Amino acid sequence: MYHCDLCPVQCGVNRYQSVGKCKIGNLPKLMSVVLHFGEEPPISGENGAGTIFFSGCNLRCIYCQNMNFSQLANGVEITSQELAEIFLDLQNHGAETLNLVTPTPHILSIVEALEIASEKGFSLPVVYNTSSYESVETLKLLDGIVDVYLADLKYADDESGYIYSGVKDYYTVATKALIEMHRQVGAFKEDSKKGLIVRHLVLPNNVGGTQKVLDFVFYSLSPTVPISLMSQYNPLFNARFDKLIARKLTKEEYEVSVQRALQLGMNGWIQTDEKKRVTAKPITSTYKIIDLMRSRT
Repeated sequence: MYHCDLCPVQCGVNRYQSVGKCKIGNLPKLMSVVLHFGEEPPISGENGAGTIFFSGCNLRCIYCQNMNFSQLANGVEITSQELAEIFLDLQNHGAETLNLVTPTPHILSIVEALEIASEKGFSLPVVYNTSSYESVETLKLLDGIVDVYLADLKYADDESGYIYSGVKDYYTVATKALIEMHRQVGAFKEDSKKGLIVRHLVLPNNVGGTQKVLDFVFYSLSPTVPISLMSQYNPLFNARFDKLIARKLTKEEYEVSVQRALQLGMNGWIQTDEKKRVTAKPITSTYKIIDLMRSRT
């Protein structure tokens, strides 16, 4: 943290004095805490995933749906002790899992908070919800701490990662990271609430290289690793000005992706024509964060 190298950006910033490229300093920063029912079924379960949306991100996706708190880093700074209390509050409200969204800039605080919370009875499965633009060296430090890696594979080549997410080596880095995640936890198994799930947002005009993404998961990780094929792409922000992704995905484009997954015999989840309603039920911790915001402004 004094010369930050937690992620592949390796920005080298002293995060006790300034913020890194992720726009986060040395304290955890949050946008919201909810019981979230829109994740994959075994993650949300019947009672919802205890989801923490962290601020900051090491990518700059031009179509980001969480721009305000990921790239602009809006949110509230708290302490590791307060974060531990939120973990416990989620558990007390019946959350099925602890779903940490974009956790990378906050890893040190998260581990510290987990240690504090565990001493007070915290026992939920820990879900590391990530873009997969992760340092293998940092991931190795999480071995034995993370139960579920809910990990994106956004593109099938580095060039697309540079154009659409602002890093020159996304595919190279993400595939190595996914191999390390799989080494740690194996393929996801619902009975144990442990393992790797790979997510892929299907983009218009096959910008994400979906077939190659599926082939990587099937052949380079394992045929047993479940894939979550997402169809909800929306041309937000600067995506509206890109000739290839300035429109929504067509039904036909998504069906091609689904058929490839079926041909390979993959397991996982797809989204049907009927729009799945994604709901998020606020809990007490949300109001705690609001109170913290008021007390610090």
